[in-house]
Amino acid sequence: MLVSLSIRDVVLITRLDLSFRAGLSVLTGETGAGKSILLDSLGLALGARADSGLVRAGAPKLSVVAQFDVPPGHPVLDILTEHDLDSPAASGAEFLVLRRVVGADGRSRAYVNDQPASVGLLRRLGDALVEVHGQHETHGLLDPALHGPLLDAQGGLVEPLRACRLAWERWRAASRAHASMLRDLDQAQAHEEQLRATLEELEALDPRPGEDAVLAERRATLMHAEKVAEGMSGSLAALTQPADVDAALRNAQRCLERIADVAGQTVAPIMEGLERAAIEIAEVYAQLERASADIDLDPRHLDQVEERLFALRGLARKHGVAVDDLAGLTVRTRERLATLAAGGEDVARLARAEQAAREGYLGAARALSDARSAAARVLDGAVAAELPPLKLDKARFVTHVDSLSEHDWGPEGVDRVSFRVATNPGVEPGPIHKIASGGELARFMLALKVVLSRARPVPTLVFDEVDTGIGGATAAAVGDRLARLAREVQVLVVTHSPQVAAMGHHHWHVAKRAADTADTADTSGATITAVTPLNPEQRREEIARMLSGATITAEARAAAETLLRTGDQASAAC
Repeated sequence: MLVSLSIRDVVLITRLDLSFRAGLSVLTGETGAGKSILLDSLGLALGARADSGLVRAGAPKLSVVAQFDVPPGHPVLDILTEHDLDSPAASGAEFLVLRRVVGADGRSRAYVNDQPASVGLLRRLGDALVEVHGQHETHGLLDPALHGPLLDAQGGLVEPLRACRLAWERWRAASRAHASMLRDLDQAQAHEEQLRATLEELEALDPRPGEDAVLAERRATLMHAEKVAEGMSGSLAALTQPADVDAALRNAQRCLERIADVAGQTVAPIMEGLERAAIEIAEVYAQLERASADIDLDPRHLDQVEERLFALRGLARKHGVAVDDLAGLTVRTRERLATLAAGGEDVARLARAEQAAREGYLGAARALSDARSAAARVLDGAVAAELPPLKLDKARFVTHVDSLSEHDWGPEGVDRVSFRVATNPGVEPGPIHKIASGGELARFMLALKVVLSRARPVPTLVFDEVDTGIGGATAAAVGDRLARLAREVQVLVVTHSPQVAAMGHHHWHVAKRAADTADTADTSGATITAVTPLNPEQRREEIARMLSGATITAEARAAAETLLRTGDQASAAC
């Protein structure tokens, strides 16, 4: 709720600090005393359009600061989080502070908790914190976008709305999956001929994983075959010419064998070494012969290896893959063609799933529509009961639940909810903001707010001259409904009706007076607007003035006393 309002240099106000409490607060005073300036000042703090004409003459700028006590879980906290601004609790502050500064040159600045902010953000926060209903300005209930959420909240349609949102998400997910498959299938069909040509190339070449390295090594070997053969021949010649190494080792063994029986253990290790050497030489000799025999000196074989190696590398470049990934590309291409062949079945399956999800959504949306229609009948009856006491007995309120075109369906269903009214018999109900007079509109808003007080969590309501053009029992009915409304939310009302003023829990008097030494030096002798909180005796005198005019009579005081007692009894009943 609104906790305080500090105003500096706005038109006739030089310096004004007001504190507010819960309940019904009334502001009274003569016409032109400056009550509208208070509302204009509050509007600036709530993000209203700035006008340099509001800056007090001679002042360089105006400023307005509004402090709010925000309850836990209120939507305004989500708005702060969305804009990376700390909540009052998170920043260690007690209240949310909205500040607006407007220079005499028309430049405007906005602040939230002393952090620079856009006027748009200030307006969003203001819309969530305060609703202003008056002859020239009405917020909240006149916004058609809010009528559906208000009806849903008033009707307690939490479960039907949740079911509709879930069904919408399922339908959207099924629709996206179907559309994605159609796109993939279209792309595959557009490239089917190319895919088949690619697969034909790959299958004709039949690439194998690791083949590139094998062929490269084989090519290198074939390119140096003559040099390798020459080396092998030289090695064999070295082992056999001019003497046969193996034969020499065997001769040395035979010589030692003849003296082995007389030489004892001296020659035994030598003979073993010669044996091992002979075996190794024989093995080396055999390997050289085999390697020489395996050398491929046919130039046609080199041509064949190079031809395949270059073919593999060329195909890899063509498809933008590594040579070793050609085998994988073959598998993937086969799979894409197989998917293409089965794509029609998958598309049909996803189309059936999308249709089932659509029918599920329509079922949930129709259930929500039925619940809304039932809630609308209850709301219409409740509002109708509030109209006659407010001198709107000929008016008619109707909640329309109209079907939207499929293009406009959404998670909140297939309906457009709108509040419509007719103020005269025989006239078709029209949009609520087009009803006749400003006073009539304000009373309509009052009736709606009494019925919808718990449906929208706006903690502060402002009514500007809601009693215009009425008096007596009708004015008393307005005051009674304002007091009832103040049980749920904070209510501020600007009024000329003594019946309404008598219902207030708190009362301020707005008047013009000449500036004195307590005011700023540059206002000396000027006329300024002052706001004075009234004690019980002053309040009785003000209501008596409202009843009788300039001359307050004993009868007016007695009538004021009666109205105040009635108001106190009503407050006690609240």
